[in-house]
Formats: sequence, structure tokens, C-alpha cells
Amino acid sequence: MPNVAAPERVLSLRELNRALLARQMLLERERHPVPRAVERLCAIQGQWSPSPYIGLWSRLVGFRRDELTRAFEQKQVVKATLMRITLHVVTARDFLALAPIWKQHRREEYARRGGDADAVEAMIRNVLAERPRTHAELYELFPGVYDWRARSLLALVHLPPSGTWRYHGPTHLTEAESWLEKPLGEPAEGAKLLVERYLAAFGPASQADLLRFANLRVKDVKPGLDALASQLVRYRSDDGRVLLDLEGAPLPPADTPAPVRFLPKWDSTLLAYDTRTRILPREYQKTVIHKNGDVQQTFLVDGVVAGTWRIHKGRAELEPFTPLPARVRKELEEEGAELARFHE
Repeated sequence: MPNVAAPERVLSLRELNRALLARQMLLERERHPVPRAVERLCAIQGQWSPSPYIGLWSRLVGFRRDELTRAFEQKQVVKATLMRITLHVVTARDFLALAPIWKQHRREEYARRGGDADAVEAMIRNVLAERPRTHAELYELFPGVYDWRARSLLALVHLPPSGTWRYHGPTHLTEAESWLEKPLGEPAEGAKLLVERYLAAFGPASQADLLRFANLRVKDVKPGLDALASQLVRYRSDDGRVLLDLEGAPLPPADTPAPVRFLPKWDSTLLAYDTRTRILPREYQKTVIHKNGDVQQTFLVDGVVAGTWRIHKGRAELEPFTPLPARVRKELEEEGAELARFHE
């Protein structure tokens, strides 16, 4: 933990909730170009192709699906494996900066298991230099060698139309440096950007929260924490955890009104913490986050997860965890009708 000189104000769970909502643009929709919005959110989960679209619809004024599709096609954002070895959407410039952290981590892990990281990386790079390949092609070319560990040795991106609305066809992969025509950065600089992006989007948060979100080791993020030490403030949660934050980042009052909002599958607000109770009550965590890793589509009432939803026959169907007041139900139905129009 870096030495951070600041008074240790104690923040309640509700204050942490309002800070998260403000930073995630869930207190009020904002107006931003897609790349700026994606950077504000740090990274958007991308396993299910509609998720980034629905996530941005809930956060941006007048968001249209073609805005994100165009950002993919124009190489402003990319879909790739990053945090927790899962698929995320990030801006192109952020990927070039962040990917080296995981690349370095995976190379060390690969070598520790007795693998020749240099040789495997060179083999995969050579065939990708010929043309983009699917996972199936790479498995066939390198049987017994190509797996998730091997492909993590390179900074690979998914080429459009992968990542676009409801696309479920073959995914072609290539190296980020080739696709984006720019070099990767240095791991230490990437660690600094990761800490900045994470705290701007999810702070105040503990070091354990950051490590859980990124699935990295302390040694991977320490250069970033050290580089930012003079710019960080320290708080405590009401259960005694040390929380770090960027100086001047939003901390709305606990009584700030929060509108109802719909979140897509795997929304990062539910996965960004080691302790998730600021937005997902403990009693509902196993209902929302399944053992196989699936994260349900949820809706927020007063800033916390209050139920799940699905689009069925052109309507948003709600499954609240407890009975809802008539006023809240009406607000959800109105927001759900707008989401159904966007969805269908």
C-alpha cells in the first residue's frame, strides 16, 4: 500500500454507492462521444455482444447503436481479453497501454509452468502476420500448444464485426499493434493508467478491490500506485477497510436521489470489487452472480440491485426480489419500455 497523506474520512455504504453511481453515469445520463464514455467507465464487459450497447444506453443521452458499431469499425475501441481473462471493450489507446500488464503477467506465469513463452509467442505471431485467424484455426495449427494461456502471451484483438450488436459468428483475431498500427506501451505506465481509470470509474476502493477487478498481483499494480501516491487520498469504509481515491473525484451526499436504471449482463459495477455490497446486497449476490460466472441482467432501485429483467415479446419483463411500491414500479416500466424500443 503506498504512503498516502490525507485525512481518513469514514464513508458509509450509501456514500460509496452514490460515488459509484456518479462515476458510472448512473445518477444522470451524460453526453459524451463513445470513446470518452468507455474511458470514463474504465472498461465494459464484452462477453455478450449486446452488453456494451445496453450499458452505454443506460448512461448516455440519446445513445444509438450505430455509435458503438462505428467506433469498432473506425478502430476507436476494441474488444479483447483483459481483466479477469474475460472479454472487455476499451478504447484503442487504453488497450495499447493496458495490455502489457497482462502480457507480462502471463509470460511470467507461462515460464513458471515450464513453457517457452518466446517460442510460442513467435509461432502464433508468424501465422497472424499472414492474416487474421479464428481460435479454431489456431487450435488446429498448434494442437496441444494453443490454449488460453498461449493466446494470453500476445496482445490480441477481435476484429469487427465481433463485438457488434448481436453478432455471434466466427471471431477473427490479430495482434493489436498490427490492427492499430501503433506499438504497445510499457507495463509500468500501463499500471499507472489502470489505477487512474479504475479509481475514476469505481473509487473509492481498496487495493483488494482493484486486484479482484483486474485479476492481477500486487507487484503488477504497485508501479501505478507508487507513481500516483502523491495524487491519492485515503478514506476508510464503515467496516474499517482502507480505501484509495483520486483527489477531487466525485463524492455526492448520501441522500442524492438515484433514478431507476437497467444494467446488462456482466455489468462491471457488480464485478469491480472484492466487497460488492455498495451496489449488490449480500443476500442477492448468489442469485445475480451464478457459480458458472454468469451475471444476470439487473435493475437498480435507489441505487442498488433490486431485481432482474429480460426482453420478451418486445417488452421488458421485471422480476423484483421484493414487492415494489407503485411509484417505483411505474418508473421501472417507463424506463423498461424505452429499453425495449432500443433493444428491439
